[in-house]
Amino acid sequence: MDIAGRSGEMTIFALVAQEGSLSGAARALGLTPSAISRIIARTEQRIGTRLLIRTTRAITLTAEGEAYLRGARRILADMAEVEDAITDQGVPRGRLRVSASVAHGRLSIVPLVAAFSARYPAIVVDLALGDELVDVLGGQADVAIRFGYLADSPLTARRIGDTGEVIVASPDYLARHGVPLQPEDLLQHNCLRFNFRRAAPDWPFRRDGEYFSLKVTGTVEGNSGDALAQFARLGTGIARIGAFSVADDLRRGDLVPLLEAFNPGDREPIHAVFVGGAAMPARVRAFVDFLLEHHRV
Repeated sequence: MDIAGRSGEMTIFALVAQEGSLSGAARALGLTPSAISRIIARTEQRIGTRLLIRTTRAITLTAEGEAYLRGARRILADMAEVEDAITDQGVPRGRLRVSASVAHGRLSIVPLVAAFSARYPAIVVDLALGDELVDVLGGQADVAIRFGYLADSPLTARRIGDTGEVIVASPDYLARHGVPLQPEDLLQHNCLRFNFRRAAPDWPFRRDGEYFSLKVTGTVEGNSGDALAQFARLGTGIARIGAFSVADDLRRGDLVPLLEAFNPGDREPIHAVFVGGAAMPARVRAFVDFLLEHHRV
């Protein structure tokens, strides 16, 4: 098997994983599903292990298939970058996949992408907004914008800003349930929480220079600050979310800040996360540099 043949197999395998089916990959490539199946089988035979589990309903990657996919995506991206650098003499170009949360993406990243695209018209920015974590190392995104302190990983992270938190509720909710004047009053209220923080469902406070936290409860949880802000606007309960995401609501009076005298002043860092190193594509470097220069919360 020559290198060109292997890169072709990698391209087909990555497309099958992306489409979730042999038929989807076949349509994209103008081949038959049986031809795709033979190529996958040949790859599995050469490697000596099963990469896909095929049923009548879906395709699932094995652990070995996940590892092969991560490697294939990295190799294909490197090959594309080398070709781009040669044909365009180092001008940043190609497809740049960016992942950001819904609220921060809508308010901060979308305007930046518009300005970035004007500066780098040869780069196609593929922006995905969602509050789930994508696998940057596995090739699901080139750059991910993440909030909070990061776990150790082989990825490179550049801090592009930070944001504070604010507790908010709608005037309608407060008229029906009363205004909490002390943090402990929240124990009698419906508190809207992030579901990816189940291990620590506490809200932090500071009183007389002393820090403490309360375990709040409520009937709604979500993985999106945008969603929790909307629940708060609808009068469902009280939320503690990033101040940037509700700044307009606070100015309009659609939401009211609560317990600011007890705000601990904690700041949540915002990072751009990517695969660094000498082989980092020029388009990734250009975008990260642009974020460092222009990002504002």
